[in-house]
Amino acid sequence: MSAWSILTELVSPITKMVDELHTSDEERLQVKSEIFQMQATMAAKVMDYEAQLIQAKTSVITAEANGQSWLQRNWRPITMITFLVLVVFDSFGWLENRLAAEAWTLLQIGLGGYVVGRSAEKIIPKVTEVMRKD
Repeated sequence: MSAWSILTELVSPITKMVDELHTSDEERLQVKSEIFQMQATMAAKVMDYEAQLIQAKTSVITAEANGQSWLQRNWRPITMITFLVLVVFDSFGWLENRLAAEAWTLLQIGLGGYVVGRSAEKIIPKVTEVMRKD
């Protein structure tokens, strides 16, 4: 579940309650506006937090890539290549035992984490910058 949908679920009951208040339309709109501003502020803070997490992960991967040991620099690619070979062998039926569902899940997490991580690393700073301008 995304951070934005969590925030929306948190704020949605409050906005419904505001709709039911017996006040003028202008007062209801004012309260709703303040709630949406609060929601936008919380979303920006969540995005900042996620950007910091990605930065921390990036620094770990960078430290590994620049490490002194050959194994330290290459264990992630070796792991993913190993899983790729296992998938190919499994697809052609060359394995004595089929890969377990957990192996497929691990491969999806590994590939997805790398691809999504690299994409988010480039996108999140731009999104947080736009959120701060509003």
